[in-house]
Amino acid sequence: MQAIILAAGLGRRLKEYTKNNAKCMVEVNGTRLIDHLLSQLSQLKLNRVVIVVGHEGKALMDYLGTEYKGLKIEYVVNPVYDKTNNIYSLFLAKEQMQEDDTLLIESDLIFDDGMLDLLLQSPFPNLALVAKYETWMDGTMVCIDKENNIVNFITKAAFNYKNVDQYYKTVNIYKFSKEFSRTKYVPFLEAYTKSVGNNEYYENVLRIISFLNSHDLKALPITHEKWYEIDDKQDLDIAEALFAEEKDVQRKYYGRYGGYWRFPKMLDYCYLVNPYFNESRIIDELEANFRTLIAEYPSGMKVNSLLASKCWGVKEEYIIPGNGAAELIKALMELLPGTLGIIRPTFEEYPNRRDKDGLVAFFPQNEDFRYSAQDLMDFYSVHRVDSIILINPDNPSGNYIPCKDVIVLAQWAEEHEVRLIVDESFVDFSIRWESNTLLHDNILESYPHLVVMKSISKSYGVPGIRLGILCSSDTELISQMKSMVSIWNINSFAEFFMQIFNKYEKDYKRACEKFIAERDDFEKKLRQISFLRVMPSQANYFLCEILPPLKAHELVLIMLMKYNILTRDCSDKSGFDGKQYMRIAVRNHEDNARLIEAFRQIDHRN
Repeated sequence: MQAIILAAGLGRRLKEYTKNNAKCMVEVNGTRLIDHLLSQLSQLKLNRVVIVVGHEGKALMDYLGTEYKGLKIEYVVNPVYDKTNNIYSLFLAKEQMQEDDTLLIESDLIFDDGMLDLLLQSPFPNLALVAKYETWMDGTMVCIDKENNIVNFITKAAFNYKNVDQYYKTVNIYKFSKEFSRTKYVPFLEAYTKSVGNNEYYENVLRIISFLNSHDLKALPITHEKWYEIDDKQDLDIAEALFAEEKDVQRKYYGRYGGYWRFPKMLDYCYLVNPYFNESRIIDELEANFRTLIAEYPSGMKVNSLLASKCWGVKEEYIIPGNGAAELIKALMELLPGTLGIIRPTFEEYPNRRDKDGLVAFFPQNEDFRYSAQDLMDFYSVHRVDSIILINPDNPSGNYIPCKDVIVLAQWAEEHEVRLIVDESFVDFSIRWESNTLLHDNILESYPHLVVMKSISKSYGVPGIRLGILCSSDTELISQMKSMVSIWNINSFAEFFMQIFNKYEKDYKRACEKFIAERDDFEKKLRQISFLRVMPSQANYFLCEILPPLKAHELVLIMLMKYNILTRDCSDKSGFDGKQYMRIAVRNHEDNARLIEAFRQIDHRN
């Protein structure tokens, strides 16, 4: 058995990384792709490795030499790498292909060690590793039958998004027998290049062979193995997260602040959204209007304020929609004068927008981080501030102050001329949630110092449209904020969501009821895990203390590396005093069952 590595390409999409570098010399987490690959191949009993070089080929050959960790290395040079494609690079290695069974590998891949073993352990002589289609994938797709025969190669021109459930992406790792190369592949390769040219892809030859006889080449679908093809900077960034060393895993993932759809098999238990409203037909209506919405400008602030007013039943002059709550938080924090009262531990977006010297923190004096409106009034009667942030239910503790008590706090704030900002992004997850909101004209008008913030992304499970609202009867404040944001701060999808939402209010109510039932069930199961101390919550997450001997960061690593579930280590938040805490989101029943099963396995081993 030998390996042939195709490493001649320019790698143009990687820009400065490949300007003076072969593509396989690009580093992922400090290790060059070629070193990663050859180290894996060195674990196999190979007779040789043949590398087809082109762009910066001399530097690559000088770097590797003729031996690598016991592997014999030979080279084939593609002198016209900048005018040809990979079919010609493989054509140049046709003699070597016919001399031994071959592992054919493209050099811009990074993958788990076990993937090569899958090929070698299979009894089938001619195999293509394939992966079920996911949104990040580009390039050659195939269709396979029940016996894993490759029955069709899908060209880019023939690709149809309606059929993606039938597609598999080639991983660009193949196993060919010497006989297959000699009698089938190389003859077809020679004929194809002679008739079509050298600026093509070697998969086109496989396509012809599979069309003539689908039993010549089998597909071997991978399951949970990690791999990534690195064509551009974003690919490199994602690969560095997927293959990060343990010490860097949390930083690599948490530092992305979302975008986890790029890791389709991973469950995200960090970000907090309604798991059920996306079952509503409102998503179908958004999808049906996609082409119109993507091609048209959204309306300006006046129209979108009117739509927000219609959706949430607040006067137009009392409401401002934002590009997510984050945009509104930034504007509000920049406007508010003086000192700011916060409750620790907290959602850091608010205090991070302020001078630390102007923060006055209240720390609940109990192990479950529970506090009441009276606790806040007592504390801030002594420690005077200009404004107070109350997240209700709180993040990350899940503490909830009933609406009637928040009204008492608003009255106290009015009497003391304190601006009270209530972030009720999670209030729709509370029991009897419809009676718990402060978004009523009469409440806002009774307490002009009151500001109510709401993240629509979280409550309605639509974070991708970026929508939040802020409400107050202080029309001067609302006007100031509207002048601070762009006239087109809301995109067309968010605008259309507000336009059609009222048709789907019953769906939303059902989604919230379904969520509350699921949260109750999830809480019972979490409480059965011996290493968790679960705090009560009226939100869509639970704060859990991680009990010894486990530590939160260890648990995060186990969940991500072994179970592909991303969880949130909160231990470094101010207010936790060095203890170990994790915030666990509530997702749908199927996902929650997967997380609970992972916890049970960990619990059993400990």
